[in-house]
Amino acid sequence: MFFTCGPNEAMVVSGFCRSPPVMVAGGRVFVLPCIQQIQRISLNTLTLNVKSEKVYTRHGVPISVTGIAQVKIQGQNKEMLAAACQMFLGKTEAEIAHIALETLEGHQRAIMAHMTVEDYLHSLGKARTAQVQKDARIGEAEAKRDAGIREAKAKQEKVSAQYLSEIEMAKAQRDYELKKAAYDIEVNTRRAQADLAYQLQVAKTKQQIEEQRVQVQVVERAQQVAVQEQEIARREKELEARVRKPAEAERYKLERLAEAEKSQLIMQAEAEAESVRMRGEAEAFAIGARARAEAEQMAKKAEAFQLYQEAAQLDMLLEKLPQVAEEISGPLTSAKKITLVSSGGGAMGAAKVTGEVLDILSHLPESVERLTGISISQVNHKPLRTA
Repeated sequence: MFFTCGPNEAMVVSGFCRSPPVMVAGGRVFVLPCIQQIQRISLNTLTLNVKSEKVYTRHGVPISVTGIAQVKIQGQNKEMLAAACQMFLGKTEAEIAHIALETLEGHQRAIMAHMTVEDYLHSLGKARTAQVQKDARIGEAEAKRDAGIREAKAKQEKVSAQYLSEIEMAKAQRDYELKKAAYDIEVNTRRAQADLAYQLQVAKTKQQIEEQRVQVQVVERAQQVAVQEQEIARREKELEARVRKPAEAERYKLERLAEAEKSQLIMQAEAEAESVRMRGEAEAFAIGARARAEAEQMAKKAEAFQLYQEAAQLDMLLEKLPQVAEEISGPLTSAKKITLVSSGGGAMGAAKVTGEVLDILSHLPESVERLTGISISQVNHKPLRTA
């Protein structure tokens, strides 16, 4: 808030962000409410009648003196204004005048106590002349002061009236907006209550309608169930008349046909079995004939073995040796990878593999001799015996 004062007054603002306090003489200042404080001190000239009754001079003569003094705080001198604020801030003009009067009375008594009567009389003439001149100057100054004061007061009153008018307008606007907001809240609340009541009523009505619809659906469903049960009974009777009896007749017919087909299949199976038996007997006879022929052949071979003995056996063994060699070397032909471990000497690579195979084959006669008792090397050196 802005505060103003005339030229005969000074304002002191203290509080938040005002250290030291701000002193403004004849002007305006901005004050933050609640956190800052404003105080005023008068700069008016105070005219005081200083009376000293029966004060004894240096020679012991009692005299009474009445003096006139004018006291004023210099607002333009910041140091004097600060000292005056320390002593008089918060006091009225009467309290300031009383303090100043007592101070001046004390000084006046001290001066009178050191004066002589002659000196006082001489000084009285000079004081009177000075008093007249002072009164004239004071009168002129007071007239100018009063004119300035009245002008400042008029301006201050104008500005104050303007501020008060703006403040009142702001208050009126604030009150209007507050009341309008309160009315709007009340209207909106009533409207919301009405809307809610309407929605509740609509919901209740819909619920009642839904309940009635569900009841109607239940009745309709019961009627549909009854109709369906009647329809089911009717269709069962119709099915009995149109489907089941003909189906039973058809089933009887199919059973007879199935039995006839079964008899036919049995007869066909029996005929096929007889045919198979006859073919089996023919095949058995053929197999028997082949077996007899092979037996005769084996008998002839046995007789040949009896005649040639070891030579025939050797011939058979020699005939089978290539097959044995093939079986021995067969795993090597189907192997994808062969790993050979060397002991430090001998052949390596394919020569090593060939050597291993030949080594195995070289032991083959010994294996044959252990299995059959026939030595291939000895039979080659014996003469052929004939029966």
